[in-house]
Amino acid sequence: MAGPGQGWGPSATLCVAVTAMSAALLAPGLTQPHDLSRRRPSDLKIDQALLLVHNELISENLTVSWLSDYCYQCLYQDLVSVPMSNTTGKPNIVAVAVDSQHPVTLQLNGTSAGRELTRIHYHFGEFGNYSLVVKNFGGSTKRISCDIIVNEKPVNSHLPILYAFLIYMGLLGVLALGRIFAIIDPIRNWFYKKLNPEDTDRLINSELGSPTKADSTHSNVPATAWTVSQQRLRSLDTFRGLSLIIMVFVNYGGGKYWFFKHQSWNGLTLADLVFPWFVFIMGTSVSLSLSSMLRRGCSKWKVLGKALWRSVLLFLIGVVIINPNYCLGPLSWGNLRIPGVLQRLGFTYLVVAVLELLCAQAVAGTDVLETPYSALRDILLYWPQWVFILMLEAIWLGLTFLLSVPGCPKGYLGPGGIGDFGKYPNCTGGAAGYIDHLLLGEKHIYQHPSSSVLYQTTVAYDPEGILGTVSSIGMAFLGLQAGKIFLLYKDQHKQIISRFFIWSVVMGIISAILTKCSKDEGFIPVNKNLWSVSYVTTLSCFAFLLLLLIYYLVDVKRWWSGAPFFYPGMNSILVYVGHEVFENYFPFKWKMKESQSHGEHLAQNLVATSIWVIISYLLYRKRIFWKI
Repeated sequence: MAGPGQGWGPSATLCVAVTAMSAALLAPGLTQPHDLSRRRPSDLKIDQALLLVHNELISENLTVSWLSDYCYQCLYQDLVSVPMSNTTGKPNIVAVAVDSQHPVTLQLNGTSAGRELTRIHYHFGEFGNYSLVVKNFGGSTKRISCDIIVNEKPVNSHLPILYAFLIYMGLLGVLALGRIFAIIDPIRNWFYKKLNPEDTDRLINSELGSPTKADSTHSNVPATAWTVSQQRLRSLDTFRGLSLIIMVFVNYGGGKYWFFKHQSWNGLTLADLVFPWFVFIMGTSVSLSLSSMLRRGCSKWKVLGKALWRSVLLFLIGVVIINPNYCLGPLSWGNLRIPGVLQRLGFTYLVVAVLELLCAQAVAGTDVLETPYSALRDILLYWPQWVFILMLEAIWLGLTFLLSVPGCPKGYLGPGGIGDFGKYPNCTGGAAGYIDHLLLGEKHIYQHPSSSVLYQTTVAYDPEGILGTVSSIGMAFLGLQAGKIFLLYKDQHKQIISRFFIWSVVMGIISAILTKCSKDEGFIPVNKNLWSVSYVTTLSCFAFLLLLLIYYLVDVKRWWSGAPFFYPGMNSILVYVGHEVFENYFPFKWKMKESQSHGEHLAQNLVATSIWVIISYLLYRKRIFWKI
């Protein structure tokens, strides 16, 4: 009988191959202005459209500026200047590429008096061809009409996602049907008979009846594998694997779609969810693993030594191996980025592990006597930890809102650049950026933050910086709280589920208050770059809900084995380090026929991600796990 997840290799390859064919290829274009309204020029890039600005004004040169809806309190940016028309009915035409990711506002100014003529709000489609016709209205030189005409319809750049989704859902359906047929005795017996005719006949005809996962000596999965998996909460590895696979996909590019990239500043995209979830589930695992080691008789000093060694290894792997400056060499100390994902994981892990060891108590499940305060025992039994975490959050708030940053207002949470109407161009991140520059130096932090694209920031800023690590400790601690719930209410599924739901609601209420249910207007907006308090509470709200759902499906009802995410979750460090190191090597990347195609990028990124799922599955079958 096929184990969960078998057949993923060919399925993944087929999926991404069909996805690639769905990409729209660029048609060869012509460069003459009068032909641009009929064909798309070949030099347009992903997330761009062609705009032909027709200036029919006789007495007014025209300047067009633009502003994205996603750029909060930003300055308008110059787009193009178009001279006045010399002859009635014969406009001057200038072609320019415009952004098609988000709706934009175009502002038209006349150059003679610098006056604003009009504004127009529009969402251009990718690779579309548009004309912006500006002319006098009703014969008056003071009345202006402004219209956008679609010369050539844009492509539907989201179709590759739909195709990929349908194919993966189809494969999932086939696998589900296979599992259903596999539990039907005649089909299962026939399957085993074909694979192992002699041994299977003996087993089927014996008093033992049909072989099971644990009984079969010729099963593809060793018997010990099932024993080990039953001792673990598969939902934790499934949650970890889900976060990891999404992280791999978005790190590889996410098909170059903006919603699979990190948000420029405030707000959330899919890419902003996965790292905090990984930190959260790490905290949950710390609670369970340390409790297990202490129950086996390990001394706290021995456990502390293991935690310290693991943290050091994570930090060294992050600094030396996962190094973005490959063009300068892996040991280019002068420009070496010190913060990073694994570095933050290592430090966060050490803090929560020490915190848990200091307050470890021999309590589990129903051994605890019921009292009027039993409903809060997962908090009250560990009140010193809560005091410490609240002190850390007070430090984050104090430094963020009270630290004096040269040239910046106190409590500044903005991106700098052209944000805040260009008042604070070098204040990216406020206190968080200032602390990193002061303690680490500009050359040792991330040089290409996500804010540089939309907000045109020019200073270095690290999203895994020092101040944000304080918040990541809080995120891991909330995961630690989930682990305590698993321990204190062992096998009490209703208690575990209800507490996860309550925690999710509490975190959601705190987030709603901090953000005022707004992307940019709250007291503390949700911001991944800053790892703001509201970011932690919001992602914790999602994490508790997601863990609740996975726990219910995988460990309570056993309706889902956790495949395919369970396998990379069991080998998370290997998959993360491997996908970073081999990112630019075949078969994870290849030379594209058309680089300006969402479909081809999506195909490549799905292939690369699927390969890591297959690798982790094969390693699981061979019982190979990389632990540090």
